[in-house]
Amino acid sequence: MRLPTLLLPLWLAAIASAAPAGRPNILFIFSDDHARHAIGAYGSKVNQTPHLDRLAREGTRFEHCFVTNSICTPSRAVVLTGKYSHANGVPVFNVFDGAQPHVARTLQAAGYHTGMIGKWHLGSMPTGFDRWIILPGQGLYHNPDFLTPHGRLTLPGHVSPLTTRLGIEFLETRPKDRPFFLMLHHKAPHRAWEPDAANKARFRDRVIPEPETLWDDYATRPAALPENRQTVAHDLTRRDLKLEPPADLAPGPARQQWLNVKPTEVEVTLADGSRKTLTGKELVRWKYQRYMQDYLACVQDVDDSIGEVLDYLDRTGLARDTIVIYSADNGWYLGDLGMYDKRFMYEPGFHIPLLVRGPGVKAGAVTTRFALNADFAPTFLELAGLPVPTEMHGRSLAPILRGAEPTDWRTSVYYRYYHDPGHHNTRAHYGVRTATHKLIHYWKKDAWELFDLTRDPNEQRNLAGDPAHAGRLADLRAEITRLQRQLGDTGQFANEIPRDGVDAPVNVPRLGEKDVRGAIALSLP
Repeated sequence: MRLPTLLLPLWLAAIASAAPAGRPNILFIFSDDHARHAIGAYGSKVNQTPHLDRLAREGTRFEHCFVTNSICTPSRAVVLTGKYSHANGVPVFNVFDGAQPHVARTLQAAGYHTGMIGKWHLGSMPTGFDRWIILPGQGLYHNPDFLTPHGRLTLPGHVSPLTTRLGIEFLETRPKDRPFFLMLHHKAPHRAWEPDAANKARFRDRVIPEPETLWDDYATRPAALPENRQTVAHDLTRRDLKLEPPADLAPGPARQQWLNVKPTEVEVTLADGSRKTLTGKELVRWKYQRYMQDYLACVQDVDDSIGEVLDYLDRTGLARDTIVIYSADNGWYLGDLGMYDKRFMYEPGFHIPLLVRGPGVKAGAVTTRFALNADFAPTFLELAGLPVPTEMHGRSLAPILRGAEPTDWRTSVYYRYYHDPGHHNTRAHYGVRTATHKLIHYWKKDAWELFDLTRDPNEQRNLAGDPAHAGRLADLRAEITRLQRQLGDTGQFANEIPRDGVDAPVNVPRLGEKDVRGAIALSLP
């Protein structure tokens, strides 16, 4: 059921005073830059994720869940509002306006005990949460600072288990007479890929299979890909590769400059103790292994943490009343098309994982229905027994979770990326994807890319200039226009320039170092 926003406050006032019994708890676990093809349940060839696989086995896995804008801050705004970037005010790294309607505010008003723990990255302090403790900006992997309503503090340890322990402490200290909505957001596996010691050692000597397209030359896609600056071959820095600076290079600007160099040769120690200088393809292969070893070790940190949370829910009996949802803010390139990072609309960065377990959710199910991160907010609301505001672009996934097969479900999805050239020199583009095809338009270059995903799943052959596919091209261009009108994305791209709100405010008092219990107590306003 949908309700016009103007009537929503009156409805929420009524439900807050007489909330229906039996509403489920909602635990939303979110990671940063987690490629779905680095999850066993999605057929990973590079790692194993037993706890995420368990979540998939005990619940429903969405084979095709997509982001509407593959970059972290905009994605988080979409998740909260259920709206595309042009409608929520966050097309790039803009400051999120927490006064606008969003799902946490709605659930809080309806009687849910709401919490936000971990990576926020929306440039403003959280609203709509009874308790919050967040990383400032990107946050640190080791001994991270957290922001609380009362100030900034440092917690000793690695950010992944710390985030998990804060989440469990929230669950232990919550009011037991109200359902809870907890957003538990991990920093990992975001760059600079700094895993904890155990998982770093676990992956140190692992040999990771190379993807088919590691050596992609972009021959049929000359408009934007050749300009990109997120390639494994050319754009990983000494810092990314964990190279040690010279011993005589003291901390300071010169040391930072050394770490930020993108090396064209690297000297390594071989198994027999001899030294060798790597260049060319040999160096690229070495860079890929170093990058993937650290990235996958960070993924393992997240998987370990999810196992800890699932065990806690089972042990305490909370699993019976708690819907657990796992996803990521965007996809990620594991050397696919020669790249790391996200942003482009190609499949690895466009797809995200979505796994859901809990009461009423069909177990062991896999759906090929198209889901969007804009669907998350409407889903949370329907699961809580609340109406979905009419202006939300997303649609509740609750019927699919219950095993229904809606006959009027979407058959195409619209995407738009704004930051041009932005980080990594990724050019602005929008596009549409159907079950069989994808059309991308780099609008500032007036360049089109058309792919047959059935015959060319790795998106190697651009068919846009092939007369044999002119009809398909015209149909997909018309579908883009239809979706833009439906979504209200018909302006002149006025939101391309960010207001640089990448960090939450830092002018808060420093509270020093505390343990987790002391920290979670400070999450109360």
